[in-house]
Amino acid sequence: MATLPRENYAGATLLVLTLTLISIGLIAISSASISLSEAKFGDEWHHATRHLMYLGIGVTLGVIAYFIPVSVWHQTSPWLLMLALALLVVVLVPGVGRIVNGSQRWIPLGPLTFQPSEFAKFAMVLWLAGYMVRHGNELRTALRGLLKPILVLIVFAGLLLMEPDFGATVILLGTAFGMLFMAGARLINVLGLVFTALSILVGMIVMAPYRMKRLMAYQDPWSDPFGSGFQLIQSLIAYGRGEWLGVGLGNSIQKLFYLPEAHTDFVFSIWAEETGLIGAVAVIALFAAFVGRIVYIGYRFLVEKREFESYVCFGFALIFAGQAFVNMGVSSGLLPTKGLTLPFISYGGNSLFVSCMMVGVLLKLERSRSQRPQKAQARRTSA
Repeated sequence: MATLPRENYAGATLLVLTLTLISIGLIAISSASISLSEAKFGDEWHHATRHLMYLGIGVTLGVIAYFIPVSVWHQTSPWLLMLALALLVVVLVPGVGRIVNGSQRWIPLGPLTFQPSEFAKFAMVLWLAGYMVRHGNELRTALRGLLKPILVLIVFAGLLLMEPDFGATVILLGTAFGMLFMAGARLINVLGLVFTALSILVGMIVMAPYRMKRLMAYQDPWSDPFGSGFQLIQSLIAYGRGEWLGVGLGNSIQKLFYLPEAHTDFVFSIWAEETGLIGAVAVIALFAAFVGRIVYIGYRFLVEKREFESYVCFGFALIFAGQAFVNMGVSSGLLPTKGLTLPFISYGGNSLFVSCMMVGVLLKLERSRSQRPQKAQARRTSA
């Protein structure tokens, strides 16, 4: 009985970490978008207000996901995958998908836009978790067990690259390969798939001039300081100005139209400028604790032989960790420039919606795990 309270509130840490990241995101976006909102809309709180609306929708979706039984997610995962596939096709239809900066990734829905690639990550994790439970033995012993998920991944990756959305493709493939490896697929097979995927991605970079420019700018941004290297240079300046303690919230210079996408893809740079190394490390530590908590929940499911729940936890952990690493790596010059949001921190509704849904599912999984001992005890008492 001494451990009962800890079991009942085992998801509390994950919830607190999520709310902390959401709060930091609201502060960072409010600060980074003031000048842009004032110049573009005449209201310095336009983006902050809109982000609050996104938060309301995201929390609502997360609550709905929390109240859906785990068995429903398991049973409907193939249908969710089919829905994601249909949406990825629909967004490519001329006149339906909205084109922004040369990419056709969004479906207009009145005042909002829907990005199918975000939902595709969510649906892929659920479907893969169910598939690995149903075909676990074949997956671990024969190459043919990998064929079906690989074919599905090829289709999804092809549709994403047609948008094009290179970043989402990398996250989707990386998450899927990580889940397959965790499910016990032979290392040689997984490494072969990773090598093949990397070869294809490198080939696509070489064949696309704008991707090659980004890669060259990443290696030496000062070779083209007013062109392909401009964004990275401005981001590095923001990091440098932050020093140890930052210039103070609201006092960023780089957000004054020097750093493009200051409130979306490069919001972490503005946060580092205003809060310094201490603030940047604090956010990194929060993400590490957040992902570590999800992995810990998944590990406990694995110990209890509840494979579907454990695979879902590991898959969501890979998505959060991958997107956070890529976003921070891009803004700090560690990785080539690629548009990926920082979960809970960057401005944008679609990423926030799906992130909240994933947390809702994780909290539901953890709740279902903590309720099992209580139900077993109640049955024994009744008997």
